[in-house]
Amino acid sequence: MPEYLSPGVYIEEMSSGPRPIEGISTTTAAFIGFAPSGPANTPIFIANWSQYLETFGSREADGTVNPHMPGTYMSHSVYGYFNNGGTRCYVTRIVPPNRAKDTGKTVDMPKTLQLSSRASKALPALTVGVKGQPVSDVNVEVQPAVPTEQDPTPADGVFTLRVRLDDKEETFENVSMAKKHPRNVVEVVNQHSQIIEILEQSTAGALAERVPEFGGFTIHSAFAPTDTSIVLQSNHFVGSVHDRSGIEGMEVAEDVSMLCAPDLMSAYQNGLIDEDGVKAVQRAMIDHCERNRNRVALIDPLPDLNPQQVKRWREHESNFDSSYAALYYPWIKINGPEGRPILVPPSGHMAGIYARSDVERGVHKAPANEVIRGALDPAMQITKSEQDLLNPIGVNCIRTFPGMGLRIWGARTLSSDARFRYISVRRIFNFVEKSIERGTQWAVFEPNDDDLWSKLRRDITAFLTIVWRSGALFGKTAGEAFYVKCDAELNPPEVRDLGMVMVEIGIAPVKPAEFVVLRFGQYAGTGQ
Repeated sequence: MPEYLSPGVYIEEMSSGPRPIEGISTTTAAFIGFAPSGPANTPIFIANWSQYLETFGSREADGTVNPHMPGTYMSHSVYGYFNNGGTRCYVTRIVPPNRAKDTGKTVDMPKTLQLSSRASKALPALTVGVKGQPVSDVNVEVQPAVPTEQDPTPADGVFTLRVRLDDKEETFENVSMAKKHPRNVVEVVNQHSQIIEILEQSTAGALAERVPEFGGFTIHSAFAPTDTSIVLQSNHFVGSVHDRSGIEGMEVAEDVSMLCAPDLMSAYQNGLIDEDGVKAVQRAMIDHCERNRNRVALIDPLPDLNPQQVKRWREHESNFDSSYAALYYPWIKINGPEGRPILVPPSGHMAGIYARSDVERGVHKAPANEVIRGALDPAMQITKSEQDLLNPIGVNCIRTFPGMGLRIWGARTLSSDARFRYISVRRIFNFVEKSIERGTQWAVFEPNDDDLWSKLRRDITAFLTIVWRSGALFGKTAGEAFYVKCDAELNPPEVRDLGMVMVEIGIAPVKPAEFVVLRFGQYAGTGQ
């Protein structure tokens, strides 16, 4: 209670009014995969394709930025996500730690270190490789040595080498290309650097006419999934909350509602992960979504499967049962970076359609019967009889129809529970549950009495009324569409003594018209 100790006029603001519950965002996706550069093993927020280029693309010799990494799919999936209506996403670039040996791509020294014209006329051929981990962006900067108190006249050909890798930086002053110099660059760097190593070659003559200039250059991507020397495990995809890496690292991104791992398929194709590894990662994706209860996993099938094989993969080999996951088949054909069609997993494009459908219609609209932007064809034409085998087991087919383009022709989860058969129903519950959870945080530690119960009923009822009016709940009246109960019957003394307040909420979600049945019969006119 406020204190009134002296005469006067006191102004007080009333805080007993309703506290509106705001609906959470359902359009944010998360991607885990490989990229040519950028921050490693941590989720990075990306607002558009240009930001993805800036963050994860590698700069080529001609100054252009290349977001694509040969043999991988994340760049194509993220582009497909934004192209199909995606609004924002988080991206985790996987870099396997503790490799069996250094697989750094070597680069000719003149392309990496730019020396002054005072350098030796016949430069030895040196190459630079990244140590320890496959880092794609390493700025190497070379500066001429400047006079100091210790060395007022620096020797000809002496320079300063600076190497920066993410938040690590190393500086090697007064190093020389001359082999007999006491600070020979090869010996100094290889002895002290934790980032790069320099290897000497025997092609000195070929470089005699290439005296480089000062400046900074990039060592391009050292990690490629086609490198069989890389030790990649399913745990590198799964990651951990503690390290903020992999799938589990997305725990910190609370607004994520869709989870994709397109490069799980590139790892499988390049022999880095077997079928059991694929299943383990997809199982981790589903477990993550079930635990967070506000996101769904978009699962890609193995490549090159025919309808009978994907049926077996779904029912026997993977055999997932969850309403927090959806499987789309087959892969889709897009225009590749070199102007030739390539096949990519569909999950990224599907996530974009989820976001587009949510913005245009709402989370209650099944993300199906939608055109896939940027897709040329499915990897395999699916017939109606083949979809008759796949649809009942939760495989959502991607099909082409005359005059209708390439469309998603399925809206099911991987659940055996008929109540959550459709992905839109699962996402309605995710939306309602998380929105109410966030919107009722004010009630924690409030006095647990009838006044609190009535406020909770009021705020939740107001929110569900808006949801019902948007078309997400079935019923001609609000009373038919939902109910909210919070009273003494649900909260007897033994419940209150435990510090708990119980609220019971029931909703009737709308479900998609998956089968439109038109019944025809002969009609005998009345003759009137």
